[in-house]
Amino acid sequence: VADEVDEAVRGLQAEWGIANYKTSDENKEAAFKALVDKAEALSGKHAERAEPKIWEAIIRAGYAGAMGGVSSMFNAMPQMEKGRDLLLEAEKIDAKAMHGAVYTTLGSFYYMVPGGFIGFGDNDKAEAYLAKAIEVAPDDMDANYFSGDYWLERKKYKKAIPYLEKVLALPDVADRPIYSEGRKAEAAAKLAKAKKKAPPF
Repeated sequence: VADEVDEAVRGLQAEWGIANYKTSDENKEAAFKALVDKAEALSGKHAERAEPKIWEAIIRAGYAGAMGGVSSMFNAMPQMEKGRDLLLEAEKIDAKAMHGAVYTTLGSFYYMVPGGFIGFGDNDKAEAYLAKAIEVAPDDMDANYFSGDYWLERKKYKKAIPYLEKVLALPDVADRPIYSEGRKAEAAAKLAKAKKKAPPF
């Protein structure tokens, strides 16, 4: 029997792909805002399941990223904090759900968010979570993408390259064509940057 939570999560994934990759910048914030409400309703209805929490967190990060202007840091940080809390809840329910997406997403949050007084950013935590993600799902597109992006951000270009190359070598994710195309395009751009900056030896 088809699992209604899985089906609903697939719907969120499809809408996220459109919001993230196919929506113009001026319409992104509104698209993500509507999607946050949908995801939050699903998480509330199925509080015992990890998957809706994971996707609510991912969508909140997209919403935070779509907020422009001077106020964006002030408004974005609560979205990232709520996302982190949802992921920590999901980790307790099923840490390995959706190819270890909890680990991948927590890892990405910890290096993307500033540290210090502003946010909860923490490179050591990011590195540990991303390593767990690769351990759980070595062939997961996001686990490889965010691992590559992490090392690129840390200016460890030689470490970034194999992860980003792997993203491009992986088959497209079943039923997620927009995401697969968009993620590979992002990985290709980051790979070009890493190769340009990597030391020649």
